[in-house]
Amino acid sequence: MATSLHSCRRSAADNVVFSLTPEPIHPGALDGVAGSGDGGIAVFYGIVRDRSHDGSAVSSLWYEAHEAMAIREFEAIAAEARERFGDVRLAIVHRVGEVRAGDISVAVLAAAPHRGPAFDACRYAIDELKRRAAIWKQERRSDGTAEWRAGA
Repeated sequence: MATSLHSCRRSAADNVVFSLTPEPIHPGALDGVAGSGDGGIAVFYGIVRDRSHDGSAVSSLWYEAHEAMAIREFEAIAAEARERFGDVRLAIVHRVGEVRAGDISVAVLAAAPHRGPAFDACRYAIDELKRRAAIWKQERRSDGTAEWRAGA
């Protein structure tokens, strides 16, 4: 099942995808980013946990984003990954709106000719995305309380 992209930039030249979507992210949503010269593909799926850091039960997260700023940051992160790790292509899809516990909230795919740069770029992308992207999350607990959390 394809992911419906709310805000998307797709580059045919690099075969990359950067998007925000209110729809569920399904494994395989980033298929097609890797090419025949890629020997390494690293994929990261961020899943909403059913427990908060303090142990309270979580029913869902609510994500809000400044779409244009977030997409530009995804693109900047991809450019930095290429500078750091060489011939690497990244795809980043992040949910907006409500994401229930157990669902994928973010997917990052890094494709490269070799596994090392693919792993490194994938980790760099998710770490930088959480640190820099204009995306905010509210943790919604099973008891009906909610709290905004830093670092989507």
